[in-house]
Amino acid sequence: MRKLIMWNLITLDGFFEGGKRWDLSFHDLVWNDELEDFSIEQLRSADSLVFGRITYEGMADYWPTAEGEGETASSMNNISKLVCSRTLTNANWNHTTIVRDAVAEITKLKQQGNGNLFVFGSGNLSQTLTNHNLFDEYRLLIAPVLLGKGRKLFNEDLKSQHLKLLETRTLKSGGVILRYAPVLEKQA
Repeated sequence: MRKLIMWNLITLDGFFEGGKRWDLSFHDLVWNDELEDFSIEQLRSADSLVFGRITYEGMADYWPTAEGEGETASSMNNISKLVCSRTLTNANWNHTTIVRDAVAEITKLKQQGNGNLFVFGSGNLSQTLTNHNLFDEYRLLIAPVLLGKGRKLFNEDLKSQHLKLLETRTLKSGGVILRYAPVLEKQA
């Protein structure tokens, strides 16, 4: 059975994007060879990447022409991708399928195959998948910065969920990778 894994970089105060759309400048604080190796390791374990429309459009704009990105760019461009959108009519990035009902499709896909499904960015989609208890693991890289403003990864309408810590990994950059898994509630 596949695992659905969230991967996001966030600031210490919980933002995954700065004050403007695609303001990811805080990523530069933690991006180095160590994080690149970790990212490639994750991509190698992945069967598919899952995006919401906004994140997909940004990724599809960047990766096909990314220069100097080596194995990361090759992996991003050649892996199977799902874009969850009710409005997108065309997805031209290599190996992309448009999904209209994210919850139904992800539920079905988790039952098929062995490689992991990763959700990168995609705040609205992540919220939906979290509220439907579809994530098997949350992987967050906490960047050592307080932004003070921006877009929060987790919003107020998030359903409560108990998690257990699987791993912490401190990077040379001062960033910390946290891995959590949901704790399944026992049925009475």
